[in-house]
Amino acid sequence: MIRKLSFVLPLLLLGTLAGAQTAKVRALRPPPGAQVAIVVFEDLQCPDCSRAAPLLVEAARVYKIPLVRHDFPLPMHNWSFDAAVFARFFDTKSEKLGDEFRDYVFANQPQITRANLRQFVEDFAAAHKVEVPFVVDPRGELEKKVKADYALGQAIGIQHTPTIFV
Repeated sequence: MIRKLSFVLPLLLLGTLAGAQTAKVRALRPPPGAQVAIVVFEDLQCPDCSRAAPLLVEAARVYKIPLVRHDFPLPMHNWSFDAAVFARFFDTKSEKLGDEFRDYVFANQPQITRANLRQFVEDFAAAHKVEVPFVVDPRGELEKKVKADYALGQAIGIQHTPTIFV
């Protein structure tokens, strides 16, 4: 019995590592048609992410490479998950609008609280002529996307934000 376990345990570990490696490769692959990309796992309430975001946007623009953003809302931040869901709502209008919302949140981060997040969302939406429904994610589809990004980050070993790959 011990002999069987000593054979099975390394296979299980190898399978787990292979799964994590596959997730990492998938997450870090540039979009179709691109040779390279900047891939970032970010938290909209993270001060370090707020400082890094404009630099990443500028680098992507200057070097003409895609910026691929993944939501990684840290549990210690009380409004970052909700902000990521709102960003996904704006993504449904256009990816560009979702990215602009993320940049807007980073720029206004010191003033945003859990209590006034919705007002910042409404202000951004009004400035971009977008109506925000009372319930932005009635079926939980946007929440699932945020959670999928977070799970992907965990699968590849992300522990803090921002985590940036090129």
